[in-house]
Formats: sequence, structure tokens, C-alpha cells
Amino acid sequence: MSFQFDPHPRRAHFCGRTRREFLWEAGGAFTSVALAGLLDRDGFLSRQAIAADGVTPYINPLAAKPPHFAPKAKSVIFLFMYGGPSHVDTFDYKPILYGLDGKTIPVKTKGRGGEKNEGRVVGPKWKFKQYGQCGHWVSDLFPHLSQHVDKLAFLHSMTADSPIHGSAMLQMNSGKISSGAPCLGSWVNYGLGSVNENLPGFVVMLDPKGGPISGAKNWSSGYMPATFQGTMLRSKGAPIIDLAPPDGMSLESQRTILDALRETNEQHLLSRADNSELAARIASYELAWKMQEHAPEAVDLSQETEETKLLYGLDAERTLDFGKRCLLARRLVERGVRFIQLYSGGAHNDDNWDAHGDLVRNHEFHAGNTDKPIAGLLADLERRGLLESTLVIWGGEFGRQPTAEYAEGTGRDHNAYGFTMWMAGGGVKGGTSVGETDELGAAAIAPVHADGKNGFHVRHLHATVLHQMGFDPNRLSYFFGGLDQKLVGVEHVEAIREII
Repeated sequence: MSFQFDPHPRRAHFCGRTRREFLWEAGGAFTSVALAGLLDRDGFLSRQAIAADGVTPYINPLAAKPPHFAPKAKSVIFLFMYGGPSHVDTFDYKPILYGLDGKTIPVKTKGRGGEKNEGRVVGPKWKFKQYGQCGHWVSDLFPHLSQHVDKLAFLHSMTADSPIHGSAMLQMNSGKISSGAPCLGSWVNYGLGSVNENLPGFVVMLDPKGGPISGAKNWSSGYMPATFQGTMLRSKGAPIIDLAPPDGMSLESQRTILDALRETNEQHLLSRADNSELAARIASYELAWKMQEHAPEAVDLSQETEETKLLYGLDAERTLDFGKRCLLARRLVERGVRFIQLYSGGAHNDDNWDAHGDLVRNHEFHAGNTDKPIAGLLADLERRGLLESTLVIWGGEFGRQPTAEYAEGTGRDHNAYGFTMWMAGGGVKGGTSVGETDELGAAAIAPVHADGKNGFHVRHLHATVLHQMGFDPNRLSYFFGGLDQKLVGVEHVEAIREII
């Protein structure tokens, strides 16, 4: 077969074509997909709405679905402390470290700096006190959050497979250290569907300093359809870009135009006229109307009282950003959004919790930005009766070592062998603590499982989240690559029963 080069580029012909032809070719006929969706919703394609086997009825992938059993939680808010907060300086009290400060001791560690058999101890830089009826120890880094310990269930022996940020974050979000797997929010929306078609079912709000090192993979739907991936909302400016109506056009006028276009479209369909251009206009107006009608109200913080804004720290510069995102999370939960993830920290090094150099400067900055907003979120959810149905998670991709990374300074290296996370609400038993690290906080020592491994792996955390949302984590699967894929992997995994 011979191939002849066309000396005339295709774009040279566009100037003589109609708008209809331009839209059809430039969009690759994609506008017909939007039209099919509109027609299906109106029942026009009901007879054609069957799966590839020609028998099974088509089901909207975001239609609400029943869980395996009655759920304790309806929504999840994951407060992700990107970079790895130090557990021995926050919630895992290790008094022996104070006396060992500056001394070199034998301890096995593995992090960014490689494997070591000894290290110089960095004693905790903040004092710990007991709070609440449960008497849990919390450092001075969290004066506001410490007042809510009776709502929290602490997981003191979390473990992960990687001490490197990129892969550890992927595992915390998707269960895998490599790319291509759906994240936790995608699994929740795949299993439950959405109760609000006018808002995303899975929302991600990044730190203004930037996104995490492994990027959008952390809110990807992986091998699932893109329907289940996360949607980003901004905390500065308009939360959703280009949502405002065009100048001089109200929502009512757009509704009138949309109704007129639909009527015209029906006439075109009856006459079998070419309606590709019309379909494109209908699709654009439909999407604009849908988002402009509902999303602005959901993210409009002016509707909140001044007392509520103060509760989240919106009156102070350093807590304003994270406070706005926490308040947005509460408003989204109220409107049926299934999974919301907020990132504290972005970009690299001290722009997040990754304290390799000056631990005090790093942690005081990030804890100070988030302490009051998180406490406000817990209090606000509780007083509105939402905490019992909203599972709140706090933690990073790993913790930090009890020893210094360098010959000088207070910086700590990464620690995936034992670190702390906590949960609240959503059927979780507040005022509890499970798991344990050794006396130095270097590695998990309890609980000991039948396979001889210690602590709670990331998969146990994921199993607990799915369980609280009404799923058997060992049954929720998605067929891909010839296998029934699961968030928790192929081996049987139990939820952390001690905190349920």
C-alpha cells in the first residue's frame, strides 16, 4: 500500500466550513455523548439503555447503591498531613526520649537517609499533658485539638511499606505503592454512588503551596472510569473555576434559553435533521446551569455566621486557609458529598510536615495553621449532629524517627515502621487508643498478628473506613486485568475492631 503526502494541512480548510462542521470535527463528535446523556435522562433512549450483552439494563455509575450492611458513616473527611508529622512530638508520648536527648544509642532506622543501626536521639521539643476523661497525652502543639481527645480514637502503631514520600502517599491513598490503582475516595463512590448529582462525590482541596509530590495519582480513579476520580476545589478565589454566569446573563435567562433549545432539539429529532451544533449548545448550557445553580451555594461561606467563622479561625491570617477548607468540607458533607480530602502542606521540604532540618520551626508552623480549624470542624460537626455520620481521619503518609537525621540539628528522617493516626465520628469509639510503638517510638510492637507482623498496616486503616461506610472490605471488588481487584489486596483483612 502506498501513502501519499497531502501538501494541504487540514486546518487550511476550516475557514470555508460552517460552524456546525467545525464543532463536529474539532470535538471529534464528542458533543454527541453529552446529547446522549440528556436524551437518556429524559427517557428518549430508554429502549437502547442496555449493556453490551444486549440484555442487562444500563445503570448510571453514580446512582446511589446499597452497601453490604447498615453503615455507621455516610461521609469521610480525610485531613492529610502531607510530609509526615512526628508522632513522638504530637500524640505518642515517649518520656524516655527527654532524658536521652543528644545521646547516641543503638536503634534501627530506615528513611530517606538509608538504613542505620544507631543514631543521636532528639528529645521531644514540646511538653505533653493529659486531657479529657480518657487522659490521653497530647503535646503543646495542639492546644485546641487537645480539648477534643474524648472524640478521638488514636492508632499508635500504624505501619506502611515505603519510607519515601511519593510511594508512601500512593499507598495511603490507594493501597498500592505504585501508580494505577483507584484511591480510597474512588472506592467509596464506586461502592455507594452519589446522593447529589449536582456536586462531585469526591472532592480534594490542596494546600495553596502546591500539590503532593506524586501529584494527581493521589486522587485518581486508576483503572476505574474517570467518573470516580476526585475533583479539586480551591481555597483562594472562586473554589470552582469559571463558575460565574457570563456578564449580563442571569440563571433565569439561561434556564429560558435551555428550555427553548430543548424544544427546538425535539423538533430536529422528529425531523431527523442534523443537530450536532444544537446538541453542543444544549450540553454547554446544561452543564453551566447545573453547576451555577447548585455549586455556588455549596461553597458560599458568606451564609455562615460570624461565630462559626471564628470557630474555624477565619479571623486570623495563619488559620484562614485551612479553616476555610475545613468549613467547606462541613458544607459539602451537609450536601451529600461522600469523600472530602484536605491537604495540610504542599510542594517540598518545609512547605509541608517534612521536618529534616529544624523540627521546631516546621511543626510549629504547620500545627499552628491546622490546630484551631480541625478543632472547630469537630465541634461544628458535633453540634450539627453530623459527627456521628461523618468519619474524620487525621494523619500523614508516615511518621518520623526518634533520632536525628544529620550530625547537627533537630530534623528527623522518615519512619514507616511505627506512627500515629487518629479517627473521629462515623461510629468510631472516642477516647480510645490502640496499638503501641516501642519505648523510643521507632517501631510498632503491638498488636501482634497471627502472621507475626506488628501494628496496623495501611490496609487495616482502609478496611476500617470501608467497614464504617457499610462494606465488607474483603468483598468490595472491581474486575480489572482478569482479577477481582480490592482496595485491601488479595489477603483477608480485618477492620480495627477495637475502635468500632
